[in-house]
Amino acid sequence: MIDFDTSKQIILFDGVCNLCDKSVQYIIKNDKKNVFRFVAQQSHLGQELIKYLGINSKNTDSIILYIPKKAYYIQYDAVLFIAKELRSFYYLLWLGSFFPTFIKNGIYNSIAKNRYKWFGKKETCMIPSTDTKSKFLE
Repeated sequence: MIDFDTSKQIILFDGVCNLCDKSVQYIIKNDKKNVFRFVAQQSHLGQELIKYLGINSKNTDSIILYIPKKAYYIQYDAVLFIAKELRSFYYLLWLGSFFPTFIKNGIYNSIAKNRYKWFGKKETCMIPSTDTKSKFLE
């Protein structure tokens, strides 16, 4: 396993999902403290990380936030912790933390299940621009 910089948080995302791509672009634009690094779940490193974390990739239709040597979060909890770190308009999503997990993840899973139908899908994973390449681990 790669020894990750513990000052960075790693976001594993669906590299072919248009919604995920837009979300990654938003996070990059608003990551003022340069906290996040990204890796597509479909990549070799993404699969290696999922396996290392003990997450069943067949049952994971979710964004994953990995804080090296501390914790990882999936589904709505991952979105909440990312939004909290960004301290932007989406910080209001933190209000969702007061709802029971089955409600939060039920809403999240409904969006995740329909994301290709609603937002579309690419044939290949996104390729970072030269400006953002340093934000991606693979």
